[in-house]
Amino acid sequence: MGRRRLLVVLFLLAIGVVLAAVLGTHRDAGAGAFTAAKDGPRSEIKHDKSPPLRTLTPKVTAKGKKVREEHRFPKEPGGAQPDPVVQTSSVAAPNAPVAGAGWGGLSANGSLPPDPNAAVGPSHVVEIVNQHFAVYSKTGALLYGPTDTNTLWTGFGGDCEAYDDGDATVAYDRLADRWVIQQFAISGPYFFGTGQYLECIAVSTGPDPTGSWYRYAFGGFADEFPDYPKLGVWPDGYYTTYNLFAGGAIYDGPEVCAYERAKMLLGRAATQQCTSVGDPNLNGLLPSDVDGATPPPPGSPNYLMGLSAASGSTLAFYKFHVDWATPANTTFTGTSVPVAPFNLACGGSACVPQKGISQTLDSLGDRLMYRLAYRNFGDHESLVVTHSVASGTVTGVRWYEVRNPGGAPSVYQQGTYAPADGKYRWMGSAAMDKNGDIALGYSVSNGSMFPSLGYTGRLAGDALGTMTQGDNTLKAGAGSQKTYDRWGDYSSMSIDPSDDCTFWYTNEYLPGTGSFNWTTWIGSFQLPGCASGGGGGGGTDDFSIAASPSSVTIAKGQTGAVTISTTLTSGSPQTVALSQTGAPAKVTVTFTPTSVVAGGTPSASSMKIAVSRKATSGTYTITVKGTGTSATHTTPVVLTIAAKGSKNSKN
Repeated sequence: MGRRRLLVVLFLLAIGVVLAAVLGTHRDAGAGAFTAAKDGPRSEIKHDKSPPLRTLTPKVTAKGKKVREEHRFPKEPGGAQPDPVVQTSSVAAPNAPVAGAGWGGLSANGSLPPDPNAAVGPSHVVEIVNQHFAVYSKTGALLYGPTDTNTLWTGFGGDCEAYDDGDATVAYDRLADRWVIQQFAISGPYFFGTGQYLECIAVSTGPDPTGSWYRYAFGGFADEFPDYPKLGVWPDGYYTTYNLFAGGAIYDGPEVCAYERAKMLLGRAATQQCTSVGDPNLNGLLPSDVDGATPPPPGSPNYLMGLSAASGSTLAFYKFHVDWATPANTTFTGTSVPVAPFNLACGGSACVPQKGISQTLDSLGDRLMYRLAYRNFGDHESLVVTHSVASGTVTGVRWYEVRNPGGAPSVYQQGTYAPADGKYRWMGSAAMDKNGDIALGYSVSNGSMFPSLGYTGRLAGDALGTMTQGDNTLKAGAGSQKTYDRWGDYSSMSIDPSDDCTFWYTNEYLPGTGSFNWTTWIGSFQLPGCASGGGGGGGTDDFSIAASPSSVTIAKGQTGAVTISTTLTSGSPQTVALSQTGAPAKVTVTFTPTSVVAGGTPSASSMKIAVSRKATSGTYTITVKGTGTSATHTTPVVLTIAAKGSKNSKN
């Protein structure tokens, strides 16, 4: 967050640690082991539409050197059980992934850690760090920025415009071809309920992030400081998780809020629904974040996962199903997922060595690492996520693929990537490509090397629990961090929607030994066989499907049209039959033509939506399904039925 009053903060946090130790309770994060407090719907404080971002003068505020406040969890290493899934060898794959496009990203702006993350769209990469962001082309050309994040709220008024408090994340909403940015804003002293906590969310009005944005401010956090927000895109909402600190100092467990995506895509008044988990032993949550063109099955809840410091052999798993029409029907349920035993890296604290200095770095081994990446393969759903664990005398990256999240979730495969080379690996992030291959990025360091960026991967057909694609360097560091142990806080692995094969990884490194001189690297790579349709997933012919526009407003008695296009992503052209589900009563949907040819002619169809004057006003999601000879994919169309239509309509 890089904010004010550092000495006061540290003093109050010291008090908070003592109080938490005295008053805190510790419970296993299993089914029924938590107290969930479900809030009623909260209306937004304000929303508007911004001018095009490219027309706004970037803010570059001079900032003093500040360390982000140490809001930490209880440390419970949990013994020294052996790791039964550790991989101590690095497989030198003959076709190991070679780094593709990459460039130096955002650099230090007076605070640390950087909180680096990035999202990639069809034509852009947006990177965001603790207090500023930038827009790039996919060749690294700077299109806008760097600028303070609250530049995006210029003219909005209030705390979202006035404060640039950080912990921001960015996501690309592939289901709607939009961009989403969030960060919190704090006014006044933020301890013991004397300040105001806001969540600021912006959704682009189109696919160009330098265009205009719909901007929102949400409140309702009372005296619970919503720290460490993490954003996930889901068909029915934008889900964001927080670590709540009572009075800004004492950890009180995580909270998850859902924001009304259908309304926000249209720039309309929106609400939020939140649930807090009253378990101070649950070290945060991550919301599931959709990758790929196929959304979750209709009605799927958002899946959330967390790490309990009291358990060295389970992950906490939750389902948050939000009913926007009848909030009383919203549900939040939890269970636990057994995993191989683990020990927190560095006991959850700092122990990672660096070249040339005695200062060690924070492992953040006390929590799951961003993102919880979701993918729907049609015949199964998968979630992948990582955290840092102890592995002998070093640290490694534990990674999981969890399947069947809509039913009884279970670990399909897991491993700890810790080759026996004396290097510490931590701060991981993972994602899957369209074949089911997994890419893993991480920080790597020891007493003989500067902290650097590494990556590896596995193909879907490889032996379960192993990373087979070599131990590769994405960017070599050139210095060590002096004075402070905070490092990263998180990194991010994203998948390119243009091909569903190219991974983009963002993390920090130092160009020279020093303090407050971090910078970031944005790098890309592919795993072998994906682009050609081969590889471990066994895929051959495949296509993607998209809707333009992805949301329409049609008055009663009127008709509208949406173009449904298909693109060949691998293999040979194939015929794709089009159908839909989800159209409300008194609405007729037709396709002309009813079948298209991905990779051939015609590759697109006109979807006509006819709304009767007797239809019910409201917002609905129509799911368009393309059934090909080798695969089936879907794309959503958000339909809003307006109250009044033309008197000349004959529907």
